[in-house]
This record gives sequence, C-alpha cells and structure tokens, in this order.
Amino acid sequence: MGEAKEATKKKAKRDSLLDIEFNDTSEISVPPRLIDQVIGQDNSVEIIKKAALQRRHVLLIGEPGTGKSMLGQAMAELLPKEELVDVLCIPNPKYPNQPRVATLPAGHGARKVEMDAEVARKSGNKRFIISLAILLAIIGYALIATAGNPAVQPQTLLMAMFVGFFIFFMLNQSRGRTEMLIPKLLVDSSKKDTAPFNDATGSHAGALLGDVRHDPFQSGGLGTPPHERVEAGLIHKSNLGVLYSDEIGTLEMRTQQKLLTAMQEGKLQITGQSELSSGAMVRTEPVPCKFVLIAAGNIETTRNMHPALRSRIQGSGYEVYMKDTMPDTLENRRKLARFCAQEIVKDRRIPHFTYEAVEEIIYEAQRRADRKYQLTLRLRELGGLIRAAGDLSKEKNEPLVTVETVRLAKTLARTLENQISDSYADDRKLYKIFETENVLAGRVNGLAVINQRSGIVMPIEAEVVPAFSRREGKIVATGQLRIVAREAVQNVSAIVKKYVGKDISDYDYHIQFVGAYAGVEGDSASVSIAAAIISAMENAPIRQDTAMTGSLTVRGVVIPIGGATAKIEAAAEAGIKRIIIPFQNIEDVKIEEKYKGKVEIIPVRNFHEVLREALSPDYSYVADKYEALALESSISKGNKEKIKKAKAK
Repeated sequence: MGEAKEATKKKAKRDSLLDIEFNDTSEISVPPRLIDQVIGQDNSVEIIKKAALQRRHVLLIGEPGTGKSMLGQAMAELLPKEELVDVLCIPNPKYPNQPRVATLPAGHGARKVEMDAEVARKSGNKRFIISLAILLAIIGYALIATAGNPAVQPQTLLMAMFVGFFIFFMLNQSRGRTEMLIPKLLVDSSKKDTAPFNDATGSHAGALLGDVRHDPFQSGGLGTPPHERVEAGLIHKSNLGVLYSDEIGTLEMRTQQKLLTAMQEGKLQITGQSELSSGAMVRTEPVPCKFVLIAAGNIETTRNMHPALRSRIQGSGYEVYMKDTMPDTLENRRKLARFCAQEIVKDRRIPHFTYEAVEEIIYEAQRRADRKYQLTLRLRELGGLIRAAGDLSKEKNEPLVTVETVRLAKTLARTLENQISDSYADDRKLYKIFETENVLAGRVNGLAVINQRSGIVMPIEAEVVPAFSRREGKIVATGQLRIVAREAVQNVSAIVKKYVGKDISDYDYHIQFVGAYAGVEGDSASVSIAAAIISAMENAPIRQDTAMTGSLTVRGVVIPIGGATAKIEAAAEAGIKRIIIPFQNIEDVKIEEKYKGKVEIIPVRNFHEVLREALSPDYSYVADKYEALALESSISKGNKEKIKKAKAK
C-alpha cells in the first residue's frame, strides 16, 4: 500500500513538470543543426536565419550564458555555400616591403607553395654541391701549391680551409633568388567544407587585423623576407564566413575603426601593428575579408562601441536583445529536457540522466529564473550543474545520474558568491554580528544578495538623536551606499516625515548597514531601514528571529524585489525562523526541500503589516498608529470608519 502511494506521488510530480515519458536522456533525440539546439531565443533564431540568408551583421546583447556564441556558430552553418579561397602572400622583387596578394580556389594555394618549394629545394641542393666543390677545390689547390715546401704547408692549408669554409657558410646561409620567391600561404581553406567561424573574443589588434613580425636581421641576406613575416588576422581567416567577437566594446577605438573599414571594403591591408617594429614598414596589398560580424556583449557594450561601427550594424544588419528567462510552460520544459541530452552528448564524458534527475534540473531552472512562471535561460550555468552532477556520478561509478546526485552536485558546484556568502554567514554568527533570538529596538535583520545568486543577512541599525541644527533634522546612512541605495534612503525619509510629522526637524536619524564592507546597492532594504528607524524612535523592539526584505513606495506600499529565494535560503542557513517578503514575490519563491521546514514566509502588502509582523506583540499599537496614518491619506470615503476605530485604539 505504501509503495502504491509513493508511486502516485512520483507520478503527480512528473505530471507537474514534464508531459513526456522516458527512462533516461539517451532516449531524447538531439537535433543535428546548432540552430535547432538553441533554446528559448525564438526571436533571435529567426533573425539569425534571415541574417545568414542575406549575409547581414548582427549585434547580440544580453546576459552571459544565454546562447550568444552558439548563435554565432549556428550562423556559420547557415551561410549560403560559396567557393572558399586560399590567400597567398607573394614577394615583390621591385618593392620588397609591399608584398602582393593573390587568391586561388580552396586547396590550390597549398599545392602552389609546395611546387615552388620543390623548385627552391632543387636550387638549394645545387648551390650546396657547388659550395662543397669550391671548398674542396681551395683545399686541394693549397695542398698542390705547397707540396714542395713542407715548412709553409700547415699555415697555407689552415688559411685555405678557413677561406673555403667561410665561402661554404656564406653560400648556404644566403638565400637564393628562387627561395626568395616562394609565396606564403596566409589563409588555407583546403580542409573546410562549411563557412569558416572564428572567435575573436579578447583578441588584440594584431591577431584580429593581421600583423607583420619584427625582424632584427634586415641586411646582408640574413633577414627573413618581408612577405614571409606577414601574418593573417582573424578577419582574413573569416573571409566568406563568420567573425564572432564578444565584449566588442573592450576593443580600442582605433581597432574598431579598422574593423569598420574591413566591413565596408571587404578587404584590408596587413601591416605591423607596432609603430616601433620593423614590421611597420611592410604593407601588403588589400587582403580579402568579406566576413559577417556577430558582435556580442551586455548593455554596457553599446556605450563603449564606436558610433560608426554600431551605425554600420544598424544600417546593414540587426540588433537583438537576448532573453534571460522564458515562460514556464510544458513545451519549454521539454526543451530543457532536450538541453540536458544536448549537454551530455557534447561533453561525451558523463552518463545520461534519469527522468527524476531531469526534473530536478528543470526545478533548478525555475529557481534560478527568480521570477514566477519563468525558466532561466542562463544555460551555461545550468550546463555547469549538469557536468558537475555527471562528474560526481562517474566518481561513484553510477550507470545513470540520479536525482540524489544532482542535489549533491548543487551543494558541491556552488558559485564563488555562494561560497563568500557562506563565509560571511559563518563569521557573522561566530562574532554575533546578527541576532537570531530575543528582541532589540532599532535593529533589523535585513537581507541582501550577491550577484543575484547568493543571499546574505545584512543587519541594519538605527539611532534617533537630537538634531544639531534646530532648523532641520537629517537622515544619515553609512555603509558605502551606492546611487540606488541612497535614493532608497531618501524615499524612506519621506515615509518617516509622514509618520512623525513636524517633529522630524528636532532629530537626526542615523542608519548603519552593519558589515557592509563591499558596499550596498539596490532598494530592497527600504522596508528594513524604515522599520529600524521607527523601532528606534518609538523604542519598540523588533523580533530578531525575523528577517525582512522589500522595497517601499513613498506612500508605504511594499513592492517586489529580486533574489527572494536566495535571501530566504540565506536567512534559513543563519538560523532565522521568520522572513517577511513582498506579497507579489510569494510565487517567485522556490526554496530547496531542506529549508522548507525551517522558516515561515510572511507576505506583506503595506508597511504597517511589516511593523505588525516584526515588532514584539506588546508593541502592536505602533503598527495600529501607522495603519491609521495610511488610512488618513486615502481618498476613499469608505475608510473613515476604519480610521476612527484605529484612532480609538
């Protein structure tokens, strides 16, 4: 009977997450084309298909790990078939520092170089035989000339050997004219069946635009010929293909200008990138570089791009914003199940996942979305979890990755921010930086997140003291507050003024973010700041087993914040029992099973509800007073009776 109930529970769980049945991910088919493997970016996929057909440039803007590089590689597969070419750099005997450039059908360039090299080898062999014959002739002549005079023979023979070896050395070190004429293969397309794809992310100017190597030996026939020192850039290797560049805004403006020139002209000369190098004297003929540019980055990238370069993309291409979440539908969950299979096939070193393990990955996608009814599209991070679980399963010699292994992998594969958060929590508990018991006036356990992925408990203290100036009281906040956090404090000051009326001019309100060594940003501490100030002003103690997060409007309405799940889990780890969050965030919460019995989650809509839940029960009248003030500000006539009752209390 118990087994039947357990099976029913599992079936119910399966129906809630997936509407397909399989035993493990080996039964899920993976599309052969990269473009069909892209998940959740339907608009981007359609634009990439159009851009590939017409060879348009594309700017992809979005968060890391959302599939930008995958779209770039997919475009290379979609580009129309064209006859690829080899590019040769040919010496220019008349003007050696101006090498010529020639193109041949793919595969012909290597054969041309090989044929010329064979001719040069034969010429070199001939020169070697001649130089050896000269050496032997000099030594032989010296022996014959001194045969009748033994006294001078050793000196003459030594001199003859010296002269002979010197001539032999010089003849073999200097390059023959035939060798000097061997072309250099700059771009070899012989082994490519599809359009080339080159990732230029982080490349310096020389690697991107081409360069000429420096040669310290430039005379006496010992130097390397200029055409042999020429090196093709990634723009030339991407001819008739795709050049992908992430964080393109980090390129120097001069480099971006040259990249723009290459896009406009479809060809660019190669010269030395360093003005102090001998390569700066060498300048080739224009080298073909008809590439499609896939530029990527985040919104900050657009501010650092050269205006003309971005204008070029806008005028002959597309700009695309990459989504970081997708709707939590059965269809999209199926796509995530396929994503698991794709990552396993790509990795080739980890076992397949069971059905239940895939469900756990989907649940993690819900958690990381940090929004209700959404699934995360930061798939690189999700792929990291899949690989971590696979590695752990291999270590345990499991034939398939189980749900228990995935849960264990989530503990092991924690981000740096998660680990830092754990360290903060341990230190703060050790030194009693925050309390989890008793009640204290003017002290609130606020909640914050690091990098939107890891929560921390952030104690906030407030103190109300007589103002130094009788004309105006001040609200002073410390803890390296940044712009949004400072503005949040100003918004809270409006609520405090509304609460205490004219008396605010008689007091200064000091707020401290305890232990905020890395600074504070965001407005999710608004609720905590306001609660701490009013607690200090009324000398009404706040429960220290309670933590809170939420943003406030100037009218005292609690509005949603980000990172609700991470904040709740951090509070639970710290030993806090009750967490106050905005009512609108309640469906965003996807905490791990191990936390569900540890904490009580309390949703609130207004600030007086925060006070009612946070203050010691003996001080509920403070919440009643604020509720009355909130009702007085309402224009609804139906509230008058409620106001009278609240005031009567």
